[in-house]
Amino acid sequence: MTSNLIVVASNPIKSFNVYVEKCLNLLKSFTTQNSLTQGRILHGHLLKNGVSKDRFIAIKLLILYLDCRRSWEANEIVKEFKGFDIVAHNCLIAANVKYGNLKAACKLFDEMPERNEVSWTAIISGFLKNGRVDESICYFERNPYQNVVSWTAMISGLVQNGYSFEAWRIFLRLLESKVKPNRVTFTSVIKACVELKDFWLGMNILGLIVKSGYESDVSVSNSLITLFLRMGEADLARKVFTQMEKRDVISWTAILDVYMEMGDLRKARRIFDEMPERNEVSWSAMIARYSQSGYPEEALKLFHQMVQDGLKPNISCLSSVLSGLASLVALQAGRSLHAHIVKTGIEEDIFICSALIDLYCKCGETKDGRQVFDSVEGKNVVSWNSMISGYSLNGHMEEAKELFDNMPKQNCVSWSAIIAGYLEYKQFDKVFEVFNEMLLAGEIPNSSTFSSVLCACAGITSLETGKILHGKIIKFGVQYEVFLGTALTDMYAKSGDIGSSREVFNSMPEKNEISWTVMIQGLAESGFAEESLLLFEEMERTSSIAPNELMLLSVLFACSHSGLVDKGLRYFNSMETVYGIMPKGRHYTCMVDMLSRSGRLFEAEEFICSMPFEPESNAWAALLSGCKTYKNEEIAERTAKKLLELAEKNSAGYVLLSNIYASAGRWIDVTNIRKKMKEKGLKKSGGCSWVEVRNLVHSFYSDDGTHSHSVEIYEILELLRSEMVVPR
Repeated sequence: MTSNLIVVASNPIKSFNVYVEKCLNLLKSFTTQNSLTQGRILHGHLLKNGVSKDRFIAIKLLILYLDCRRSWEANEIVKEFKGFDIVAHNCLIAANVKYGNLKAACKLFDEMPERNEVSWTAIISGFLKNGRVDESICYFERNPYQNVVSWTAMISGLVQNGYSFEAWRIFLRLLESKVKPNRVTFTSVIKACVELKDFWLGMNILGLIVKSGYESDVSVSNSLITLFLRMGEADLARKVFTQMEKRDVISWTAILDVYMEMGDLRKARRIFDEMPERNEVSWSAMIARYSQSGYPEEALKLFHQMVQDGLKPNISCLSSVLSGLASLVALQAGRSLHAHIVKTGIEEDIFICSALIDLYCKCGETKDGRQVFDSVEGKNVVSWNSMISGYSLNGHMEEAKELFDNMPKQNCVSWSAIIAGYLEYKQFDKVFEVFNEMLLAGEIPNSSTFSSVLCACAGITSLETGKILHGKIIKFGVQYEVFLGTALTDMYAKSGDIGSSREVFNSMPEKNEISWTVMIQGLAESGFAEESLLLFEEMERTSSIAPNELMLLSVLFACSHSGLVDKGLRYFNSMETVYGIMPKGRHYTCMVDMLSRSGRLFEAEEFICSMPFEPESNAWAALLSGCKTYKNEEIAERTAKKLLELAEKNSAGYVLLSNIYASAGRWIDVTNIRKKMKEKGLKKSGGCSWVEVRNLVHSFYSDDGTHSHSVEIYEILELLRSEMVVPR
């Protein structure tokens, strides 16, 4: 730029017009680059040569000073105009609108002795940019220059403020007034159709676009791709992209969105790699999709490549990367990125803070998460929910509840986070307590909340509460999406109402592998082993879902409890060869239980000894239980010895062996076993009972004094015992 100044200063003014043109170009360049210092130097040169008052040069100087927010210099330029200048006033209005000083802009507009279409469009756009829609409409209706620019400004401004229906009505008026829409008009009205989700209107506009000759325009085609994508018409979106003669980075990013919305990451990545130019949006979109789809490693690889290519990640991109690091529990890398965020000065952004809280809490560092949370000045509900979820995730329920109680305003996500935390740590009574508080507060639960509470019902097998919840789901009109339907299926199955469980399962419009697993497992554990196996075969026959570890465990369990040993062996042997699943310890234990239940004790013992890893103590316990049933003392003693070696602190083996000796009448051995248990401080684990009173669940153990009303309970028991009449 300095060389250009020298050129202008050194050359004699042979042609005034050429000289002015060079000065105007330089001033325009300085304004674009916000180069105030060089602009002042040129201004001094112009003053020296006596041409600073030239109208065109004065306007350019005014724009420069206004853009650099130098009000004193701008006012001095305005004073140099001889009387009123409409262009200068329009520049002042535009500058005040740009910097949010709408009151000054209105004052300037009202004082103007005359106005042109630029004046009216500037003030209308100013009101729209500041969200003052009603006032903008008043000025628009008074505007005598309703040309395509003013119409389009009104339409695009209404769309940006969320008034898409009003924007559509203005567009219809534009057509009635015989004004021809331009490409900006069409892109704005297509966006309105997308926001309204009125694709029929969008298709009608397509005809107007073709008729007006804008079907080849890049920005219009980009808008159409977005429209078709939101319609779910991926083929149409691809067709528009293919037919485009010219494409920009927005076009490529739009078609990238098509494949990402379809969940086809492979094709999306291929499009991404083919893009001739990528911007921050395309990089961020690809990184975010990898992170959200459970591929955090790939997201991080792309992020490193993006930084190496010299692109600056935006806030959305950094949030996605932080989310990926949280999934990988990569604390050290997260701290490094946090340092970079602080260095760039965006650490106070609410989305970044929420992502950082999530990262630290998922890495178990709740203190660091709380430090980030406390540093946020303008906390929103997302940051509060992130911290509450972080505490809940790490079992700090007291801190989570305290934070929850201090929230300025809770939403459904806040309530769900607390409920999910209590559920994770099996504090079922607290789950119901908080859920009831949620209902009393007038908050309507969503499917996630209901799923958590239904899991709590399944945990305590409270059928009555589960039925009440089912009724509330219907009352609130909550959709039967896959997770909620699965939770209902599980609750009914675990509460013993297998008929209702099957009814809910059959009515689900969509089922995933968890849904099938829950139903197969529920049938097997409820004694409907054959139905369980038939359902598994139906799944294999009618769906594309591949069995998982838990599902095959349920199948083996069903075979075990229906005496189908040979069939169970076939499924077990097919796990690795057919389903590609390596059997785990619990699968082997189930096979031992299956063989033991059918009396094939020698096979069960050989099966345990041939296991590729150390057997679980439950496997030996299953064999020992079979020995008790079939009174095989020889294998029982060998099994008990192994079991005791594996589980020195577990009384199950001692109790089983004691029962076997008792069944055989070997009372001395029973006495010796119980003596050993006493020496080791082992007790037979007591059963648990519970009762539900007024939506609260009360749990009781033998000789348990932990209940808050245990004194009164035992007093009543003593009273009842004293009044019992022993029959003679």
